[in-house]
This record gives sequence, structure tokens and C-alpha cells, in this order.
Amino acid sequence: MNILPIIDAAEKEMQDIYEDLHAHPELGFEEVRTSAIVAEKLRQFGVDEVHTGLGKTGVVGIIQGKSQGNRRVGLRADMDALPIDEISSVPFSSTKPGIMHACGHDGHTTMLLGAAKHLAKTRKFDGTAVLIFQPAEEGLGGARQMIADGLFEKFPCDEIFGIHNSPNGKPGTYGICKGAAMAGAMFFDAKITGCGSHAAAPQNSRDTIVITSFLVSQLQTIVSRNIAPLDNCVLSVTQVHAGSAYNIVPESAHIAGTVRYFKDEVCALAMERMKMICDGISTAYEVDITLDMRNVFDTLINDEELSDAYIDAAVDVLQQELEPDISLPVMGSEDFADMLRVVPGAYIRIGHTGTVGLHNPSFVLGQEVLPIGASIIARILEKRLPLGP
Repeated sequence: MNILPIIDAAEKEMQDIYEDLHAHPELGFEEVRTSAIVAEKLRQFGVDEVHTGLGKTGVVGIIQGKSQGNRRVGLRADMDALPIDEISSVPFSSTKPGIMHACGHDGHTTMLLGAAKHLAKTRKFDGTAVLIFQPAEEGLGGARQMIADGLFEKFPCDEIFGIHNSPNGKPGTYGICKGAAMAGAMFFDAKITGCGSHAAAPQNSRDTIVITSFLVSQLQTIVSRNIAPLDNCVLSVTQVHAGSAYNIVPESAHIAGTVRYFKDEVCALAMERMKMICDGISTAYEVDITLDMRNVFDTLINDEELSDAYIDAAVDVLQQELEPDISLPVMGSEDFADMLRVVPGAYIRIGHTGTVGLHNPSFVLGQEVLPIGASIIARILEKRLPLGP
């Protein structure tokens, strides 16, 4: 394994940063403390420019190479935590009830800071490094907010690269899926308004419990009977809310959920069928159903050529080929996809110790991944902006 020397020497510093961030998690667009630490560290490391406030709590750092060519490469890490009570029992567990870094964004931020220290010190590249610390990845649209605030107009990038940890129990492994790698996502809410009644006189009601149960079952026919079998799609109803007493048929009910997909036309078909089913049930049962559907993540598409370049950088560091089990498409989503819609790039997964899944209250990031990830993202920038002879 070839950990870059400056990053190797900074391993304890990186661990301290990671454990501090882990103990003080912040939800999306609330990463005030986190972004302040990031900005402070970038200045300490000698980064040429540090810009704050983009995307509300985002941070952008600029490092010029030894030769200031006109090509610019972006490196991106996310910073936000999740609304989860931590039960991992690590000594640096979250100090904030109900908030936890259960997806490793504290690790991603630390990796990019480690890469920044190396790049600012060595500057062995021709062009400009654009370091993007993004807020609010967890379904709140942090990438879109940074883009809307002029991220790529103010800090243009020819290419961009992202990174994510993978708790596969195999430290020193990595994976990249070329092409469509992570699903797009749509969130939906439906409110069903009928007629409430005494539970002993249900004939006087238009029972939203019964109607909602039927609606949920009918929505499940979309994937099984409307989407082609080889077109990946998931439709999950994840919330059902109705009623407040044992003896009342409730006036209204609410359901919510998500659709995951790889092709935009598949999502469009699912949305069309959802609307038709809601309209049909509304007519049949004489109730009002309002359906709100909104795209929250685009499909993450890795550029094939840049995926190969990322693999080369990972091989430089890890001295091995990619791991098949973390190189497959997944139905999870990631808003780095929004940046890839604007700038070509690729997204890599890095394996580490531990097998508790992401978004689990017992999740623990294997800290051996910190210098590995930092070295890989530093190397991809150096390889994409090589110094001339």
C-alpha cells in the first residue's frame, strides 16, 4: 500500500479531526461548526483561497499547482449527519441526542482535508484544484443549492471526483461502477381525505384506513405489472399516518414514500401510474386524494474514461484491482449525481473494517480508511493534472 508520505505523517491529525467531527454532528444546512473547522484547517494547510457560505454552509478551497495551467479538477466531500440516535458506544460518540454521523460524511470531510494538506504542500500538478465541501447531501439538496449559488460559474471544473466509504469488512479495497452507478430518487406524499364517523357506525364514513390500505397495495402493482422486468425500479411506501382514537374512523390519512430508478422514463411512467391509481381510487371511493411527487436525486452516472482514471489512481495507492462486490449498481442515491450532470466525473467507494450498514445507529467507520481515501483523491488530481517534463 502506497499512502502518500504527507498524509501518512498526518494520520493521527486526521483521526483527531474525524473523531471531533463525529462527536459534534450537524444536520443538513446546519453545518456551521463543521464548515468553520474545515475553513480553519484549509487556511492552516496553506490553501490559496477559502470561500465560505456557498450553498448556505458549503466551503470551497482553491489550490494552484506548481504550473498554473488552465485545467481545473474538483474534489468533493459531503459534511452533514443524520437524524439518528447513536448506539455505537465508541468513546467519541455523538454528543447531540438524535443526530449522528451514520453515513461516514465526517470521514469523507476528513479525507478531503488530508488530501488538501498534501496538495497544498507538494503542489505537484499543473492547474487548479477545487476542493468542494458540500452540505446537506441527505435528501435536502445540498448539491443543487451549491450549483444554484453559482458553484461552477465561480469555480469552474473540467472534471470532478467524489468518494464514499463502504463498510464491507474488507479494508484496502475499492469499487467503481461505470455508467449508471446509483439510482435517481423521487419522494412522494399522498393525503387521503374522506369522511370520519363513529367506529360503531362505519356506514356513515368514507373510511380512509380501508382506502389507504387499498391504495398502498395498488401502488405495489406498478413495479410488478407496469415496469419492464429488466428496468430497475423500487417503489416503497415508508410512512402511513391515520387516526387518533379507538372509536373514531379518521377523516384523513397520509402516506409517504420513495421511487428509485436508473432511467428517467421509468420514473416518468411510475409517476404517471401513481397519479392514475390515485385518481381512480378517489373516484371509486368518493374521497379526495392529493398527490405530491418531487425529484430529489438524479441518477449518478460515472464517466467511463474518468472511472478508468480513478481506478488507476486507486491502484497506485492500494496495489490491487477493484473489489467486485462494491463495483455494482445500487438502488441507493447520492446527490453528487447533480454535480455530475453539470461536470463529467466519477465516484469511488472505499472498503473498510466493520460490516454494520450505513444509516444504522451502530455504524462505525473503520479509521484505517482515512489516509487511504485521502491518498486516492490526491492521486486522482495529480494524475489528471500532470506536471510537464
